[in-house]
Amino acid sequence: AQRRGSSVFVQVVAAMGDSLIGVKGKDFVIVAADAHEAFSIIRLHDCADKIITIDDDKLLAAGGPNGDRRQFSQFIQKNAHLYRLRNGVKLSTAEVANFTRGELAQALRKGPYQCDMLIAGVDEGTGPELYFLDYLASMAKIDYAAHGYSAYFVWGLLDRYWTKDMTEEQALAVVRRCVNEASQRIVLNISAFKVKVVDKNGVREVTL
Repeated sequence: AQRRGSSVFVQVVAAMGDSLIGVKGKDFVIVAADAHEAFSIIRLHDCADKIITIDDDKLLAAGGPNGDRRQFSQFIQKNAHLYRLRNGVKLSTAEVANFTRGELAQALRKGPYQCDMLIAGVDEGTGPELYFLDYLASMAKIDYAAHGYSAYFVWGLLDRYWTKDMTEEQALAVVRRCVNEASQRIVLNISAFKVKVVDKNGVREVTL
C-alpha cells in the first residue's frame, strides 16, 4: 500500500506539473502548453508538443501522465478524422468538446484518463470557442483557462488582463505574462512553452 501511494503521488505531481493556458480573442484562440517531458521524477527533454491539431482548424491541449495524455489525445484526434471521412463534414469545436467530455465520463468509472484538456477552434458562424475540460469529465465554455500548478498563479492575471475582443498582440502579451509568472513562481522548472494560434485561416505556431 505504501508503494502504491508513492506511485500515485508521483503520477499526480507529473500531471499537475503540466501547464496549459488558453485565451480567446476577437477572432482567434491562443493555446500555450509547457514543452517538458517527464517520467516519474525524471526529466526527459524540453521539446514536447502537448498541443495537437484536429481537422486543421482546432486545437487540443492536454496535460497528464504521458501514456494517458498521448493515447487519449490521439484517440480524440483520430475519431474526429474518422467522422469527417465517413460523413464528409467536420465536427465543430463544440461537437469535439462534447464528444471528448462523453468519452471522459464513460471511462470515469471503468479506467479513468488522468487528462486535463483545453479545446479551441474557430467555426464559421460561431466564431472562436474555448472549452475547459478536466479528468472528472466536467466541461465549461469560457473566455480564458489554465490547468496544472501554473493555474494557481495565472488565473488572477487572466482575470485582470483579459478583455473582450482583444487583438492577437494583446492576447500574446497576456500569455507572455502568464508564462513568466509560472516560470518564476513555481518550484518546478517550467521554462519552455509551445504556443499555437487557431483562427479562420487554420493553425500556426508562434513565439512569445
